[in-house]
Amino acid sequence: MLVINYGTDWATMTRDALAASDIGKYLKPDYKVAIKPNLVTPQSPSNGATTHPEVVEGIILFLKEFGVTNISVMESSAIGHDTKKAYAIAGYEPLQKTHGVPLIDLKNSSSKKLTHSGCAIDIYEKALETDFLINVPVLKAHCQTRLTCNMKNLKGCIPEKEMRNFHTMGLHKPIAALNALLKTGYCVVDGICGDLSFEEGGTPLTANRVIVGQNPIVVDSFCAELIGYKPDDIEYLSIGKQMELGNYFSSETQIVELNSDKKPLNSEKSKRISERYTALIEEDSACSVCYAALIHALHRSGGQMQVSEKIHIGQGFMNKTGTVGVGNCTRRFEKYVPGCPPSAAAIIQEL
Repeated sequence: MLVINYGTDWATMTRDALAASDIGKYLKPDYKVAIKPNLVTPQSPSNGATTHPEVVEGIILFLKEFGVTNISVMESSAIGHDTKKAYAIAGYEPLQKTHGVPLIDLKNSSSKKLTHSGCAIDIYEKALETDFLINVPVLKAHCQTRLTCNMKNLKGCIPEKEMRNFHTMGLHKPIAALNALLKTGYCVVDGICGDLSFEEGGTPLTANRVIVGQNPIVVDSFCAELIGYKPDDIEYLSIGKQMELGNYFSSETQIVELNSDKKPLNSEKSKRISERYTALIEEDSACSVCYAALIHALHRSGGQMQVSEKIHIGQGFMNKTGTVGVGNCTRRFEKYVPGCPPSAAAIIQEL
């Protein structure tokens, strides 16, 4: 079952969507509930990259009406970014003051190594200890995986070192394995103004919708189709299905639409901007934030960045030599842009 609600009162929309859903089949009032937003970088949700605090507030309102009293918000921002700063800039601090819900920075927590399908993964213990995890991603594009939604949002529950390891393991399989080890209790997708070009925002597209459902593969496959991809185009979805974590959205999936009169008239698709630049890049185990900065730089330069050879990026180039590189992993190259990750502005300036 999927419930989609449209409108501009985002907290009420979210609460009403959950009230119309089947979450009551899985949730109990005495559960310890953790809400996991997407605060990849410290920026306003209006940029299209981070979860709106109003969506999280709607979840809190629903949970309290349901009888849940043990509620927290937890997150670990992307490599090199400050989670507490992300909470502040994204507007989360009033949630703590108004509703008494703690904002947990997982970067300060201990982790535990678990294994699934040959992937040994360190996961923050606070995430593992919750009884019911509500996954609250932004529906947006991603420069490496095409789509980032519920399944990929769980990367915010692993330490920075493990985030880097995911890229050396191929990214897609460990994402699926993580979802087998850390179960999502329910999905609440922020589809208000996600960026369909870049996961770090900058070109938001207003759709004013929230999408809720129980199974991450069902919800993510539905969201993939919303932005123009087939589910099998998203490799971690295909692997997750093979791991029997769920099935794709289909004609048999029950859909309930609320306030459909406020539904956007036009259905926008991903512009697949990152795919335009793959011929210019030699990538080996690059972290997402570093790769995204390079894609941003190439796109923002408007074609003015001229290089005679491919730009190398990723952990696979540590201790190797070459001509042009991006990030500290390519420090032995003749010309490289320092940083972990470097900013798009620095990449444009150097290259």
